[in-house]
Amino acid sequence: QVQLVESGGRLVQAGDSLRLSCAVSGRTFAPSGRVGWFRQAPGKGRELVASISWSGDDTNYPDSEQGRFTISHDNTKNTVYLQMNSLKPEDTAVYYCAFKPLLNYDYWGQGTQVTVAS
Repeated sequence: QVQLVESGGRLVQAGDSLRLSCAVSGRTFAPSGRVGWFRQAPGKGRELVASISWSGDDTNYPDSEQGRFTISHDNTKNTVYLQMNSLKPEDTAVYYCAFKPLLNYDYWGQGTQVTVAS
């Protein structure tokens, strides 16, 4: 089992920066393991915004136009971060982190709310 706990979400103003944290614990030793940050805005589906290999040496940003988000992994703390800069109102969503041992994101956190006011 793998447990994930997100934190850091809050109300911010447009243009602000925010860093989300995802504390990961449990059986994460899968060599192909990967952590993703997803978000779900009201009335919309869940979308992947960034992912990183558990080793931290490979990152992926599905939306190349993002440019404002950076994912990183602190191995000493077993924590994955999502740094978000120049936030926009359309970034308002519940942000989730999830762990993929091999093929699918099987483990999810409870989510953290990010609200960007214009």
